[in-house]
Amino acid sequence: MDKLWAPWRITYIRSAKKKTKCIFCGARGKPYKNHYLIFKSRHSLCMLNLYPYNNGHLLVAPLRHTGEIAELSDAEMLDLMKTVVKSRKLLDTLLKPHGYNIGINISETARAGIQNHIHIHLVPRWKGDTNFMPVAAGTKIISQSLDELYKQLKKCYVEYAEQKNDKNY
Repeated sequence: MDKLWAPWRITYIRSAKKKTKCIFCGARGKPYKNHYLIFKSRHSLCMLNLYPYNNGHLLVAPLRHTGEIAELSDAEMLDLMKTVVKSRKLLDTLLKPHGYNIGINISETARAGIQNHIHIHLVPRWKGDTNFMPVAAGTKIISQSLDELYKQLKKCYVEYAEQKNDKNY
């Protein structure tokens, strides 16, 4: 059997045992870099997924902790969707994907990794972005580091916010 060394994964493995806080609630008031938080709106936030399916995989979540989409107020729901649209525009500008998978996983059965805080996945897709690696080796290749992508997304968002006179970041 071939081995793929991934020493950076040990941090995730160790933290999985210690995790007691919700990552979205933890990101609400912290400096952005600590959680790869790209921006916040009045009721929502946008952050990089630490374990992405593809380069540029973002998570959008309401600021209020709830595991049920039906519990969101109309204002929270509208803001959540506007944050998805703004996040997509940001990815369109920076990464220029050919398409997206956008979805919500609700419950463990639906493979929700974070079950008690509703969130939306934005996964950029490109023609030909799939290859033999996930099938043959069970390995997904991500072409850019989170730190590099974070810096680029933050810069792009600041320029976007200045252009739109958007103070919510």
